Amino acid sequence: MKKQIIYIHGGDSFESYGEYIKHLKETEFTINWFTPRKRWIEDMANKLGKDYQFFMPQMPCKQNANYEEWKIWFEKMTPFINDGVILIGHSQGGIFLAKYLSENNYPKKIGALMLVAPVHNNTPEVGSFRLEKSLIDVSNQCQDIHLFFSKDDFVVPFSESQEYKKDLPNAQMHIFEDRGHFLQESFPEIIEIIEGLA
Repeated sequence: MKKQIIYIHGGDSFESYGEYIKHLKETEFTINWFTPRKRWIEDMANKLGKDYQFFMPQMPCKQNANYEEWKIWFEKMTPFINDGVILIGHSQGGIFLAKYLSENNYPKKIGALMLVAPVHNNTPEVGSFRLEKSLIDVSNQCQDIHLFFSKDDFVVPFSESQEYKKDLPNAQMHIFEDRGHFLQESFPEIIEIIEGLA
């Protein structure tokens, strides 16, 4: 049986529709927002190969994400998931998984949880993804938790790493100096950790 990985991408969430429209009007975007780019999750899928089954859902309206919508869509995958699944969340996807697992009992055994540059409550534009409960149920459901942060992240303040460390004291912290918001084309360190779980 193939090992399964679910990857939840990032996005933005706002306190109101007006804040979302304001963001669209006032934010200066670069060409990178409008052109395709290679992502490390695709590189990971290629390198891990045929022994793994990847789930990479496009979550609803990532530009103005709503937690309840993401929750419904995430749960649509459950019938296809086996015990031992690895959950990976990047940025908004990280806080989504933290919030979901703090408020719900996932019906499958989780092999590992990996949060890459996860947003926390102190990050602007957290919107409906705000963590309302203790993350103790995250720890109870995931014995193997890995947190990845970079000191030069230009989206998620590095101080958020300390918030997650307080909330998930048993998590393994992986701190980098120069990965920004982890938008690189490859991520060999996370591949090595996943291969070590086998």
